[in-house]
Amino acid sequence: MSKKIDWLYHRKGCITCKRAEEYRTTAGTPVTEVVSANKTKYGPTEALALLVGIEKIVAAKGKKIDTLELKKNPPDDATILALLIGPTGNLRAPTARVGKTLLVGFNEDVYEQYLG
Repeated sequence: MSKKIDWLYHRKGCITCKRAEEYRTTAGTPVTEVVSANKTKYGPTEALALLVGIEKIVAAKGKKIDTLELKKNPPDDATILALLIGPTGNLRAPTARVGKTLLVGFNEDVYEQYLG
């Protein structure tokens, strides 16, 4: 059985969010809480507040995957925000909290690793 997504931030009409949703649906991954990026905006301050209890950030942009170990080697806020914040100045969608890991963006291999 796949793991569950504790918290999901996604945007209706977003192609990347649609791909992530298709993966979750096919895998049967349950989602506890969903926040619409169309209605709720998370700027830099709110995005950093989401990191309470997070030990790892895995951010995907296309085929590029960046991983930050927040507990073992804490980066500065600018490094974190470079991965979390998109061109609009808000949190990138989709963003999913899976246990103590925050998945930003969508990459099938990453979702398979953390949700499969």
